[in-house]
Amino acid sequence: MSEQELMPIEQLLPNNLFILPVTGNPVFPGLFTPLMITDNQDIEIVNQAIKHGGFLGLLLVKDENDDEEYSEKNLYSVGTVAKIVKKIKLPDGGISIFISTLKRFETKQYYPSGPYLVAEVQYLEDIEDEQEELRAWTRLLLTEMKQLTKNNQLFSEEMRLNMVNIDHPGKLADFIASILNVDRKQQQEILETLLVRRRIEKVLVFIKNEQNIAQVQAKIQARVNQKIEKNQRDYFLREELKSIQQELGLSTNPKAELINRLKLKFKNLPLSAEAQESVDREMNRLEGMDPSSPEYSLTRTYLEIISDLPWKEPKPENFSIESARKILERDHYGMKDVKDRILEFLAVRKKKQDTKGSIICLVGPPGVGKTSVGVSIAHALKKDYFRFSVGGMNDESEIKGHRRTYIGAMPGKIIQGLRITKSKNPVFLIDEIDKMGVSYQGDPASALLEVLDPEQNTSFRDTYLDIPFDVSEVLFIVTANTLETIPRPLLDRMEIIQLSGYTSDEKLAIGKKYLVPKSLEKHGLSKDEIKYSPKILRKIADEYAREAGVRNFEKSLHKINRKVALMISEHADTKLPVVIDEKLLYEFLGQPIFVEDEILTADHPGMAIGLAWTSMGGDTLIIEAQNIPGKGEIKLTGQLGDVMQESVSIAYTWIKAHAKEHNIDPSWFEHNAIHLHVPEGATPKDGPSAGVTMTVALYSLITNQVIAPNLAMTGEISLKGKVMPIGGLKEKVLAARRNKIKDILIPQFNKRDLDKLDETVTGGINFHLMSNVEQVLEKAFPDDKKREPMQPIQMPAPSPSSTDADLISKAVATAVREALRER
Repeated sequence: MSEQELMPIEQLLPNNLFILPVTGNPVFPGLFTPLMITDNQDIEIVNQAIKHGGFLGLLLVKDENDDEEYSEKNLYSVGTVAKIVKKIKLPDGGISIFISTLKRFETKQYYPSGPYLVAEVQYLEDIEDEQEELRAWTRLLLTEMKQLTKNNQLFSEEMRLNMVNIDHPGKLADFIASILNVDRKQQQEILETLLVRRRIEKVLVFIKNEQNIAQVQAKIQARVNQKIEKNQRDYFLREELKSIQQELGLSTNPKAELINRLKLKFKNLPLSAEAQESVDREMNRLEGMDPSSPEYSLTRTYLEIISDLPWKEPKPENFSIESARKILERDHYGMKDVKDRILEFLAVRKKKQDTKGSIICLVGPPGVGKTSVGVSIAHALKKDYFRFSVGGMNDESEIKGHRRTYIGAMPGKIIQGLRITKSKNPVFLIDEIDKMGVSYQGDPASALLEVLDPEQNTSFRDTYLDIPFDVSEVLFIVTANTLETIPRPLLDRMEIIQLSGYTSDEKLAIGKKYLVPKSLEKHGLSKDEIKYSPKILRKIADEYAREAGVRNFEKSLHKINRKVALMISEHADTKLPVVIDEKLLYEFLGQPIFVEDEILTADHPGMAIGLAWTSMGGDTLIIEAQNIPGKGEIKLTGQLGDVMQESVSIAYTWIKAHAKEHNIDPSWFEHNAIHLHVPEGATPKDGPSAGVTMTVALYSLITNQVIAPNLAMTGEISLKGKVMPIGGLKEKVLAARRNKIKDILIPQFNKRDLDKLDETVTGGINFHLMSNVEQVLEKAFPDDKKREPMQPIQMPAPSPSSTDADLISKAVATAVREALRER
């Protein structure tokens, strides 16, 4: 044996300890237990304790809810010293330490030690009475604990073995106190009790309380078991009663009745082979299930949905083109091109007697009647229709259904619609197809590809049903505000029908024929109680609802009718009919939203009016340019997109390249910077059709000319000055009409689009077809050829400056030094 003899660890305990505050319950001596530590300051205390011998003082916090910094005031004075056996770092940045608790201690005083708590401690010894009496107390403690732990799952077998193997009375009392469900303050009192007999007495009191709770728990458990036995007995009696009633013929089995009804329905349905196999399999499962089983209701719902689907072939379509035309004319005003296109589609459908592969996409601004056109098509075909919106939908399960493994699973919208309409060839109206989203739950647009593809939808497989169903005979009508956001593969499967905005005359006719009667009926008014003149209706359309559709027009009528209904109800002597004049109009709707002063005009050099297409219809844009001293740079504002910025660069380059031909001094570009702005800066803008307008605005600024009055333009330009075609001509013309434009410059290539427009759209507007920029400038600036050439900008000749003289002097001095160095 070596000279160094082994010493008890109690003799190595230091007088000063790092203090670790403990929340929850106090830690008793004689335990080997892990501690999870996540607070950074506590982790640092542990690290310091390991550096200084590995001993740690554990003190219980008096108030767990106290957010103040731990100090002598909010910690108990008696705690437990522990030896840190092992430290493990955790992935979340915390640590787990294994400690062996050794002995009680009491703090005498605290030392200032920065962020750590360090205290001088006095170690406390257990005070034992006579051994015989203490042995008796210990046996009583073990007996009571054995009775408590018997048949109690809260106490493991390991706890029982540890308890029996502890031979020291004080440590036994500490161990039992640590495993009992005792309040933290009461456990702290036990920790502070040094007299072992007194400590055992306190523990016995807590054991008795636990025994009483266990007895109450046993009584409750007995009552519950008794109720369960009673329910089982009632169940068997009910089953016997059912058997007796069946023998007497008093009632039938609901389950058997359900199975017979389903079998009868399936017998008359022409199911496919795969569907029949699935139905037979589920029917066999249903027959073997107990009605109280959760699977029973799921299987029953699955079979009922299959039986409700329209499996039989539909009857041949029976409709006349003449009646379809009457329905379209009755429900919608104007829209000649759209109606003709729909009638052509129906004529081919009737002639060919083929209903497969029919997908119509109605595209147009909000409020122009896309949804109502789809409903009219369903009425013309004498079919039921099912309408649902996919706007904002980001879960493909809405289209293809959920798996049956999920609680609350249901089939997708396609199968739901077929079940509701009870027809194999209904009309499906899918709104807002351009506003579908994508998320982690899938892409609904991709799910619609299978539904709308004529090559795939003959065997459409809903995720819920998991059997093929033919949806190729469904007429799908989808609506959208724009084609830009519709995925290209989806767009290729549709026949596009464009719906444009309405003119003021069309809005007036729609208001008189449809909106006014509809609004009067909605608000309980009759024609004898309120009168609208055509002048007032036009005023509402022009000054309060200047938009592509008629939705705001209808809202304005609703607002007026509500106020009139209130007036008639409150004042019985109101003279009828109430004639809506300008005074009442302003009183009910307030001041006009759109006034003549807000009509865009280009009345300064550097301004031009362009025409734009948006998903909300056409719009007019004013483009402003201003020059400031600079070196030819261009600044763009107004949230212009990449394509629009390129149009500005092309226009600027073309003007610089042809400056001499138009009597423009090239030095102007060297001494001026240009700031080009498109108002309504909060609205993003993009597209190539503003190229002509950009050119005119820049040319107007450089030559200091104002463009011709009441002139607007649209067109893309090339770098060589050609005017390229644009889209959305009708919407742009309607926007120009709303802005009182008299002359419009359009590309030569758009003549075919111009020829398709009605007189109601083009009437009163002069159209000028342009093929190059020279023609545009000639129309925009009639007096441009009379303009005098620009005078060259005279810049003062540079004079030798002191800076130049200094440079020369430095050069001479350098040369002299080099010569001297060589010599």
